[in-house]
Amino acid sequence: MTTAVRSSARTYWSQSRSHRYSLLFALPLLLVYELLGAISPVRMQGGVVRNGADVVLTDLFIYLLGPRGPLVFMAMVIGGALWLIRRDRSAGRVQPGVFAAMLGEAVVLAMVFGVVVGTVTVRVLGPLRAMVAGGIGGTSLERLTLSLGAGLYEELLFRVVIVALLSNAFRLLGIGRLPAGVAATVLGALLFSAFHYIGPLGEPLALESFIFRAIAGLAFSALYLTRGFGITAWTHALYDVAVLL
Repeated sequence: MTTAVRSSARTYWSQSRSHRYSLLFALPLLLVYELLGAISPVRMQGGVVRNGADVVLTDLFIYLLGPRGPLVFMAMVIGGALWLIRRDRSAGRVQPGVFAAMLGEAVVLAMVFGVVVGTVTVRVLGPLRAMVAGGIGGTSLERLTLSLGAGLYEELLFRVVIVALLSNAFRLLGIGRLPAGVAATVLGALLFSAFHYIGPLGEPLALESFIFRAIAGLAFSALYLTRGFGITAWTHALYDVAVLL
């Protein structure tokens, strides 16, 4: 590998992890998810279904602020992202080619994650009887909506919010940075897996699918820590698109 290639790879690695590129890269997921939710809402059991992590975050703001809660939540998400993007000057001018490379990386990672997570699960449990206990009905467009929502909101809730809160809580208890991070990542992965079995539309609990999702949670946490939010959200969304469609 030549010096120029190594320098370009280091530059891309740094730029794609920055707030400016990472959050701008994730923004289309938010816009398309909300647009699809408006024009083709997922309807099950007589009601509109949204991604569970989206519901948790939105309901928290409804509880605190009433009917204006969802609007305030969306304004905070978009406003906070724009503030971080504007504040991050380390990435330099925005280059469209970086986004193309990030999308290509997310596509490859989604395929690799499917193989690696499934293989590790098989090694842990033996021959897998059912990695996913239940299916999601609806049209392809409705399943696409839920897939994009999972990539965006599950990563926001479980990686950005929960793992960070757990890590800081462990630090306050006097635990070192590395052990606190590891403990938060493992506990966050278990919570991520358990989340899929909660509520009226949750799947029946099965050991195979629980372990599978816990391993996936660990993998996504590792990806988030190394590659940032944007690539992790897109990898998660593309993986779910492949599974559900």
